[in-house]
Amino acid sequence: MSMSAVRRLLIPILLCALQVSLCNAACAEVDSDTEAVVGAGFKVGCISCKMRGEVEGSASIDWFFRAKGEQDFLHIYNFEDKTPTILDDRFEDRLDWNGSKNTDDIQDASVYILNVTFNDSGTYRCLFNRILTYPFYEYSTKASKLIHLTVVAKATRGTASIVSEVMMYVTIIGLQLWLLVEMIYCYRKISAAGDEALRESAAEYLAIASESKDNCAGVQVAE
Repeated sequence: MSMSAVRRLLIPILLCALQVSLCNAACAEVDSDTEAVVGAGFKVGCISCKMRGEVEGSASIDWFFRAKGEQDFLHIYNFEDKTPTILDDRFEDRLDWNGSKNTDDIQDASVYILNVTFNDSGTYRCLFNRILTYPFYEYSTKASKLIHLTVVAKATRGTASIVSEVMMYVTIIGLQLWLLVEMIYCYRKISAAGDEALRESAAEYLAIASESKDNCAGVQVAE
């Protein structure tokens, strides 16, 4: 098989691998639920997708809370260098990290509140302090989200929760369909490249055989 044929085989394979890796790294900014039940646990969701997925980056996270009737936000939580720190006594032993497992590049900064109380009602703000690393410099950027949380005595099915859940499933299904289309496209490209490589190999074999036959004929004439 010629080097040109090998290159034609490798290029679509590499493109497929790149596309699959990008799909696996896909990020969807789904809004958090906004209604918690007293005495239960509750995930305060906060997702901020990194816009330049191919650029390495790191992030630290700060959470702030403003109770109902209060004017100012209070700093309640920090997550930096894989270390969580609770900064408000009201959340001591009740606030856990529930975000990205890959804490070197955080896109999901969700936290989980244990044993929710009525005093947890209010506005939560999560702040991403992100650094993107380029070959010759670093770029700092910030992103924040607000979550208005209401604590109730009994669970209800809110419209925002239903819409968020539907959007999440639509996004997942869309990504799966996109990946399926890309896989079919890659398979066809690889198959076509393979057929062309086989044709080239056959042509080279026939050329060699024809040349050998001519050489043999020349030897016989010379004798």
